[in-house]
Amino acid sequence: MGKAQIGATSALALHSLCAAGLATGYWLSHSLYSSSLITDPARTLRFLTVCEAPIVIFLFSWLRRDHDRCSFIKAVGRGLIGLPIGALINAFGAIVLGAPVGLKYWPATIYWSMLMSLLTFVPAACVFGASKLDWQHVLSYSKPSNVVDYMLLVPANGAILGAWLGAWPMPLDWERPWQEWPICVSYGAIAGHLIGMLLSPVLIFLHQRHIHTKTE
Repeated sequence: MGKAQIGATSALALHSLCAAGLATGYWLSHSLYSSSLITDPARTLRFLTVCEAPIVIFLFSWLRRDHDRCSFIKAVGRGLIGLPIGALINAFGAIVLGAPVGLKYWPATIYWSMLMSLLTFVPAACVFGASKLDWQHVLSYSKPSNVVDYMLLVPANGAILGAWLGAWPMPLDWERPWQEWPICVSYGAIAGHLIGMLLSPVLIFLHQRHIHTKTE
């Protein structure tokens, strides 16, 4: 799956596989333990992480930007290293923004952070590695300049925005079970990520059409 072969259809297929990983994790958690994000968030998030991690790392390692200098195995290693690094960043951000730090919340926080790392940080780690220029481009929120950028940035930003919106009901005095940390932020992140994965191929199609029109 080289860089030149990636288009809107390929992006949709890749994102569909990633979505299937999330669905499989949720289905296994429910089938084996009758658990969900509401009844047992830590266990459900663990299943989501375990099912999603190999799919994300495998697929995005094929899209590595430096094919000549980086093998597929090395890109997989970058994804494996990026998983805990991204989790630490997400956990730190969540705690700073008010996530509870009690001992009973730590298992759910760890697995939520790992899943958020897969949705946001790991794909870019597989593709970019330690490329300073590429990371500066991502962190500056510049407009995506190629197909892979759209595949990385749109779903990742969707997950971040979804988690932020999902956190809004938590402090409200509704006394609903799903207001517990990190249930609604998990639903929000997953929903935002899925919307981003649907939107990404559309933006890729428009981007390629714009480039084709300019070259004519």
